[in-house]
Amino acid sequence: MNHRTRTTRLLLAAALLPLLTSCGLTGVLSPAEVRGEAVDDGKAASGAVDCAKAKCVALTFDGGPSAPTPKALDVLKEQKVPATFFLQGKGHTDTYPQTVTRMAKEGHEVANHTWSHKNLTELTPDQIRAEIEPVQKDIEKATGKAPTLMRPPGGATSNDVSEVLGEMGLAQILWSVTAKDFQVKDPAEVKKRVLEQTKPDGIILLHERYPGTIPALPGIIGELRKQGYTFVTVSQLMSPAKPEAGEVYRP
Repeated sequence: MNHRTRTTRLLLAAALLPLLTSCGLTGVLSPAEVRGEAVDDGKAASGAVDCAKAKCVALTFDGGPSAPTPKALDVLKEQKVPATFFLQGKGHTDTYPQTVTRMAKEGHEVANHTWSHKNLTELTPDQIRAEIEPVQKDIEKATGKAPTLMRPPGGATSNDVSEVLGEMGLAQILWSVTAKDFQVKDPAEVKKRVLEQTKPDGIILLHERYPGTIPALPGIIGELRKQGYTFVTVSQLMSPAKPEAGEVYRP
């Protein structure tokens, strides 16, 4: 889709992503929107499901890798669920590179969540690059491939941030479902919050390092499958479209 032909979209729902309301962001795209406008060139995302027909949802995790992450990977492997991991740098990618390697080997999508989780809208272009570049290097070293996706901390972004990230070859991925698992330790509550919010083409945000999250995973996966959902990575959710650098995506 061309910038000149794209109409300006509304900002994200203020209740879900309050940080965005004053950041001057325009042009947020949904996976369904870009998927519907894409031309299938036969180079769809690896393992892609046709999410125009299937009831798809993307499971994503922020802020790892950390000590509990292998347990999350064990659950995903057992359940045969691909996920997208938005990785943080300091104390994470620099500390658990073997976990990053495992993510990629087991078919998960590996993406960037900045070095130290700063609000990108408060940084200069050079400071934004300093938050992104070390994580890109760590992930490329661990997996052989630099990410093309990132998630801004807190969902805080703007047109200025998008311009810098576009120059760096990165698309931004937001979300439509959050358990706010940093608030609760009860796996049943984490599961309940996810199930209440999930709709087709949804992007679920979780953090595997919080104590209620990994125990909730089997129940979340099992119940959503009963409801007819197919789990995909973020890139698979958009296929045959491909995330474009500098764009912001949210269901």
